[in-house]
Amino acid sequence: MRTRTWVIAAALVAVALALIGVRYGSALSVALALAAPESWKGTAHAEPAREEVEIRAGPGRTLRADLYRPAREAGALLLVHGLSSAGRQHPELVRLARALLARGQLVLVPQFEGLAAFRLSGREVDDVRAALVHLQAVSSRRAGIAGFSFGAGPALIAAADAPDLRVVGSFGGYADLRDVLVFVTTGVHRFAGRREVVRQEEYNRWKLLALLIGFVEDEDDRERLQAIVTRRLANPADDTDGEEARLGPEGHALVALIENRREDAVPALVAALPSPARQALDALSPLRVMPRLAGRLLIAHGAGDESIPYTESLRLSAAAGPHERAIILETFHHVGPRPWWPSPARLADGWRLVRLADGLLSP
Repeated sequence: MRTRTWVIAAALVAVALALIGVRYGSALSVALALAAPESWKGTAHAEPAREEVEIRAGPGRTLRADLYRPAREAGALLLVHGLSSAGRQHPELVRLARALLARGQLVLVPQFEGLAAFRLSGREVDDVRAALVHLQAVSSRRAGIAGFSFGAGPALIAAADAPDLRVVGSFGGYADLRDVLVFVTTGVHRFAGRREVVRQEEYNRWKLLALLIGFVEDEDDRERLQAIVTRRLANPADDTDGEEARLGPEGHALVALIENRREDAVPALVAALPSPARQALDALSPLRVMPRLAGRLLIAHGAGDESIPYTESLRLSAAAGPHERAIILETFHHVGPRPWWPSPARLADGWRLVRLADGLLSP
């Protein structure tokens, strides 16, 4: 009797997997390309139909981008990378673009030089808008957009001005940069009356300082801050007291915020920042535009994210409307899955990832 029960159960599982393969076959392959261990991913991909294009982003400014063009177009997607020196050539982003291309997606992946250099310029949203206009001009299908990490903020804001989008995705993104400041400097994050504290990586402090240097008006302070950032990113424990002592008021205000560890001190320290920096924090925070987003909304975040807390994605979905739900991947950190081992949580996350991939592909 027990053997018969196992046979029936195995048959039901086989049928279920077959049905999933029929309904979510394309999404399953995209999800596997993203979440499988490195040793599973292989290198057997043929060189995709990729071409380098230039996008006019403003007077005298252009963006370089990779355009992945399928033989038969089923959809179009703009991918916005986060803080990465590799930018559009980040291996995981290239892998995603190739997986989407194999499923008929026309994929545009621009190089956002500020994000690649860990430096905000204030032009991020305009650059994403320009890339979106370019994609819509070369595609015969309704476009979608997906932003990752710090690139998700500008992507969401740009999407709010594009009512014809098919899908808008935020993966590991943020709602309010002021909340991210609190998290990076103190480890504290909050949502719906709940307060959590996690150990923060010192490296993230100096990455945050690098982001804000461009808003310092004093040229000498910018140069000294850049020297401090270069040393601290190479070794967060390095002693830069000498350089910090030579900073002017703007530079001191930034370093005071970055080195702070008290949650209650953050509002006053933010208020002391240079005016362009405060304005950028507000302008690049997508929380205010969430109710305006059209198309299908996909929001996902790794529960173990050490750079941007998962509660930021919960806040995004709550602002978008009562029917929106963020997907929290329990076995993921900021840049992907944690070390691979079979578990119920891993299986659940695999199903969530398939549903996300299906959302990106669905017309």
